[in-house]
Amino acid sequence: MTHAIQQLSTAVTYESPYLRMREDRIRRQDGSEGIYSYVEKPDFALVIPLENDGFHLVEQYRYPVRARSWEFPQGTLPGLAAGEPERMAREELRQETGLTAGVLRHLGRLNCAKGMSSQGFDVFLAADLTPGEAELEVEEQDLVHRWFPRREVEEMMRHGTITDAASLAAYTLILLDGATTG
Repeated sequence: MTHAIQQLSTAVTYESPYLRMREDRIRRQDGSEGIYSYVEKPDFALVIPLENDGFHLVEQYRYPVRARSWEFPQGTLPGLAAGEPERMAREELRQETGLTAGVLRHLGRLNCAKGMSSQGFDVFLAADLTPGEAELEVEEQDLVHRWFPRREVEEMMRHGTITDAASLAAYTLILLDGATTG
């Protein structure tokens, strides 16, 4: 398969326990050469916990935007590790909310920011929920977990209270799926 952009070389220009910054020398279709810089991050899982025609959300401070954010539970494995999406989904749900899902259904796979990052994510619908104790990571010490009725979640989306792109995109999969009860 011929690609519109050919990689000539690649180099890691920065690496931390959370991401790699990569700089590739490239050749475009017209023969011109250039540099393409992008972020490599491991894929993550996003879980939509559905219960009593409402959803469990988490709120936490998101440092890059200097604001608190309501969103669906989501995360990845530590140390740039890749993992099986369903296992990540179950772990994130349990760690962030204390909930365990009797039913976990894959709704789809999405990409975050294709123009600047390799990271993608799998979206799962969680139902038949059992409460338990959350096990927050140190970065999540301010995390709050709360259940909201569906209409309130949709209002939060309409009025800009929920601005997390991954959560908004994942909710589209719920609408397309037609899931209305849990």
